[in-house]
Amino acid sequence: MQDKNAPETNGAAKQDGDACESAVKDKKIFLTPKRLETVVAILLGVTTLLSAWATWIAHLHGGLQSINFTKSNNMSSQGSAEYNLGMQMYLADYMAWNTAKDYYFELEAAKAEGDRTKTDLIEQKIKSFEKQNASELLAEGVKWMEENGKDNPFDMPGLTEKYFASASEKLSRSTERLEEGKRDNTKGDSYMLVTVIYSLTLFLLGIVGTFKNMSNRKTVLAIAVAFLVFGVIYMLTIPLPTGFGNMNFFEFR
Repeated sequence: MQDKNAPETNGAAKQDGDACESAVKDKKIFLTPKRLETVVAILLGVTTLLSAWATWIAHLHGGLQSINFTKSNNMSSQGSAEYNLGMQMYLADYMAWNTAKDYYFELEAAKAEGDRTKTDLIEQKIKSFEKQNASELLAEGVKWMEENGKDNPFDMPGLTEKYFASASEKLSRSTERLEEGKRDNTKGDSYMLVTVIYSLTLFLLGIVGTFKNMSNRKTVLAIAVAFLVFGVIYMLTIPLPTGFGNMNFFEFR
């Protein structure tokens, strides 16, 4: 005799079996549609923050670039002015030496004649002239000339370069600032490229939900993650602005 409750029991057992099978499938499928949406939301937030960070650092590099270029231009102007001043001093000393050279010739002639009075007068005239017309550099050259038995103070090694030492120092610093500004420009451009990579990542993450097929969603998500990882790695290879750790980048009121 067949039990009337058998069909109901079989139906319940079948439903339990389907539920268990569905649960097993869910356990096997790690990235379910709901989990995928959660992952996409998290990645969207992380990518947005990273993009904002890269944009900020790029602007900092841009600011440093402008500062370095301005300082380079100012130092270049100062160096040019120092060079012109050095050239004027050099020409003035050279003209003064041409005049003093005649006095030295008279001095040697007086010494050869044995005229002590004339020799003393000429020596006083030379000292007075050099004191009024010769710069410290020329006086240094004359001293070297007398100590080494030379006949021209400008033969002193390095004397001519001393007239332009200040100009050379400022022009050198100007070049260094210019190169530093160029490096800041390159770094800023690199960070802007990082923001482009992050923007592409955001675009891919944004269109993940438009695909109905789960496989297509996973593919687009994988590509987005690949771009995100590449952007992070590339960003970490770009140096931060000079002195970024100092508090002068931040203002508190």
